[in-house]
Amino acid sequence: MSIWIDEERCVGCGRCAEVCPGNLIGVGQTEASSRQVAQMRRPRDCWGCTACMKECPAGAISYFLGADMGGRGTRLQVKSSATQNVWEFDHPDGSVQTITVSKSQANKY
Repeated sequence: MSIWIDEERCVGCGRCAEVCPGNLIGVGQTEASSRQVAQMRRPRDCWGCTACMKECPAGAISYFLGADMGGRGTRLQVKSSATQNVWEFDHPDGSVQTITVSKSQANKY
């Protein structure tokens, strides 16, 4: 299990690297361009905490839900606002499922 970083959407702010508890994300230049983007250092070490996804202002980070997790290639992204998180599941068949969670109610249960 691991995250996936869309280098085209990444703005290179480094917020994901700051919150990664495993220090697995770095910011550096890509081979294709001279701009700074987030890059996964050791994808296999990612334990899926999703802290980076929640912190990314550009929505450039998604979590890959492989077959071993029942996701069969689904990618999960989160879009945050001041009051809510919207979790979006992009399934391989092209369908999209969303779950909206109010931040004020997230830890209620």
